[in-house]
Amino acid sequence: MQSRIVSSTLPEFFFAVVTRGIGGIGAGLLVSEFIEDERVRRGLGWSLLAIAAATTVPIAMRVFGPPRRVPLLAD
Repeated sequence: MQSRIVSSTLPEFFFAVVTRGIGGIGAGLLVSEFIEDERVRRGLGWSLLAIAAATTVPIAMRVFGPPRRVPLLAD
């Protein structure tokens, strides 16, 4: 299988990284006992996980969608 090169800007890269981190924090809250009030902890965990899942769609469209034309820098 041939690999595919995907170019992205620095803000796009950080958007993907931060949303993955938010999902990890949400999943961690769901399995931990860091916050003693279970209702608050589970609500916060599910909310963060839902935000990460919702933001996965634009990231996936960018990575797996049709290639974008990137203008080359002029000399």
